Amino acid sequence: MKTATERADSFTTISGRPIERLYTANDLAGIDYARDINDPGQFPYTRGIHSSGYRGKLWTMRQFAGFGTPEDTNARYKALLRAGGTGLSVAFDLPTLMGRDPDHPLSLGEVGKCGVNVTSLADMETLFDGITLGDITTSMTINSPAAMIFAMYLVVAEKQGADWKTLSGTIQNDILKEFIAQKEYIFPPRPSMRVITDIFAFCSQQVPKWNTISVSGYHIREAGSTALQELAFTLRDGLEYVQWGVDAGLDVDDFVPRISFFFNAHSDFFEEIAKYRAARKIWAHQMRERFGAKDERSWKLRFHSQTAGVSLTAQQPYNNVVRTALQALSAVLGGTNSLHTNSLDEALALPTAEAATLALRTQQIIAHESGVAAVADPLGGSYFVERLTKDMEHGALAYFDQIDRMGGMVEAIERGFPQKEIAEASYRFQQAVESKEKVIVGVNDFVQEDESPIEIMYIDESTADKQLATLDALKKTRNADQAARSLDALRNAARTTENLMPRILDAVRVYATVGEMCDALRDVWGEYEEVPVI
Repeated sequence: MKTATERADSFTTISGRPIERLYTANDLAGIDYARDINDPGQFPYTRGIHSSGYRGKLWTMRQFAGFGTPEDTNARYKALLRAGGTGLSVAFDLPTLMGRDPDHPLSLGEVGKCGVNVTSLADMETLFDGITLGDITTSMTINSPAAMIFAMYLVVAEKQGADWKTLSGTIQNDILKEFIAQKEYIFPPRPSMRVITDIFAFCSQQVPKWNTISVSGYHIREAGSTALQELAFTLRDGLEYVQWGVDAGLDVDDFVPRISFFFNAHSDFFEEIAKYRAARKIWAHQMRERFGAKDERSWKLRFHSQTAGVSLTAQQPYNNVVRTALQALSAVLGGTNSLHTNSLDEALALPTAEAATLALRTQQIIAHESGVAAVADPLGGSYFVERLTKDMEHGALAYFDQIDRMGGMVEAIERGFPQKEIAEASYRFQQAVESKEKVIVGVNDFVQEDESPIEIMYIDESTADKQLATLDALKKTRNADQAARSLDALRNAARTTENLMPRILDAVRVYATVGEMCDALRDVWGEYEEVPVI
């Protein structure tokens, strides 16, 4: 019942989870500190994987960037590095994400619009011109064509004289979340999983410091899931990749230490912190007990986080600076290993250079002025946070049980289970916004009618013209016979159980394009068409 001092009959998190008025020691009944929480750096890593927290090393400030031509994005990267960024993160445009070249009819109007267009090794060489890959870490948000884009990066590093065994970075390479949420898939689930295990095997031998997959809850949350669904489906995707790797004959401790995760830093401050803490605990137990991992590096969940793009509003865009700062702070208090902060203008367009710099400054202020980085897990022991963490863990494990009974995540996706759960959660949240049960400042309350427009970035069609000209010149100057033979070899390998990475590298070196390589695999595997779930 509502009391005289309370504003509503009930309170919930942004995900709809009920919140009590007060949390006390009674809410921690059954929690054993050494077993369930423990000190930072100690199993099950609820309080963080490093004993010193950020006192030893701050999180990587990795700003996501990419637009227009490779030349355009190369200039932005250099500006971010000059501003104090400590890692690069590549956003690709829709044609690249879908494995299409700029001259494909479906690429019309999309080249360079939502990220940088990369068609061949020549573009990757331009993208990183003047940037020494051996000295930085790079994250690339690419999934279906991940093997091709990664191969291009490796060849550029090779041409710069870098040793592959010292390269550090991440390819997202998470196809399951594409089927669940983002829908940028090309091939059916099972051959897609085969490519991923090929990358696991190749990197364990050739590029041992590279994170071969970043299992992404970010896009699951952006599609409308709750925090619990993001946690559960992301971790269960991770378990599926581990199982497929083991089934392919890999030793769990040879490839699991290079699996990383990518979470959304949403607006409900404490719910997000609890999500990150529960994720570390669940992963540690699952790796040790489900898969028998012996290496503690396999037990330690490492994750990147990005502030919630879906929370940004076109109305009163400067409010987004405040949203982003609070979301970033929750990620830091939750122990993120790297972080991207969104820019204030991203609900309207790709960020301007000024907005991207302000987003980076937000991280730097948290790191150097707030004091939160001086203590490892400063919220550990909070009755509220520990209870939320416990509830998150139990809810995620309940989802695991459901998915295990279906036979695994691939089978659950084929049945439409996670897709339906997310769609229903998204609908419930939209209802709450429309009824003002959930207030979005500037959207459904505190509305301002006389807003002044802000300057935004505009990508015109000259980008497409430039990329089409570059592609035409490439095809006229490369050895066409070598490119054709490399693509035939890739098709033939796809019909066998041969590891595809060497064949893809061969094709990249002779300047085969992303579209050509993806088409070679389309010829063998076809394209996936999702069955609608009602």
